[in-house]
Amino acid sequence: MSEQPGANPLIGAYFEPVAPGLYRPTEHAGGAWRSDEIHFSPLGGLLVHAIDLHRAAEPGGANGKELGRISFDILGFLSAEECEIRVETIRPGRTIELIEATVIIAGRAAVLARAWFISTTDTTAVVGGDSVALLPPDRCAPWSMTDIWPGGYVASLEVKAVAPPQPGRSSAWLRTDLALVAGEPSSPHASFIALVDTANGIAVRQSPLDWAYPNLDLTIHFHRQPTGSWVGLDTTVTFGPAGHGLTSSVLHDEAGPVGRAEQILTVRPLG
Repeated sequence: MSEQPGANPLIGAYFEPVAPGLYRPTEHAGGAWRSDEIHFSPLGGLLVHAIDLHRAAEPGGANGKELGRISFDILGFLSAEECEIRVETIRPGRTIELIEATVIIAGRAAVLARAWFISTTDTTAVVGGDSVALLPPDRCAPWSMTDIWPGGYVASLEVKAVAPPQPGRSSAWLRTDLALVAGEPSSPHASFIALVDTANGIAVRQSPLDWAYPNLDLTIHFHRQPTGSWVGLDTTVTFGPAGHGLTSSVLHDEAGPVGRAEQILTVRPLG
């Protein structure tokens, strides 16, 4: 695994290791809906980090396979307490491999993740079907999401808007100087995934002071492995008529699209 791009160990990290498989969130992992919760975005990255460590310790290591899909089910409130992560291989194989990871917080399962890893082969001769690349971050305007969202995680981000955000529609670039785990290098895909859950906050359809719309899951598919420190989100938020919503994003790095992310929302009025 390579060093997390852009991470500055002098600034801090989202999590501190306590013991093998046990991590303590820092103030930078603070949630946007409540001050006593963990934002899921860095926790998702931590799960991928734990999966990477598990695979590296297996006979044969990563075996030339790359992450194709990861799904996260958020089972309940993510209390800002120590996180125990348990990982197991539930479908080993030479060409495909399925890994399952569970986060335990305060004695209960809080997040369940499943990741498919796929063997690689040269398919450059048939590459096609990408979306249009986003305007690069060095040509985009700075955007302070802290005007809309509280919490340590949102405050830790550098954000650039590709265009002025519209209700339910936005494109933006994100990056952070913080490490995912203090003192531990993270893979490029763990560092990238640690920012993807931010998508539900960049394309605000209704004010979070009046409406709650947290996501119950996050599913990411990659057709190419992401690189670099910037995460591009081209995001649309849809609210249905019966309390359900959907946040859909095309994911980009600076070289172009890398995949897609979907988040199902529970939408309800506040007050």
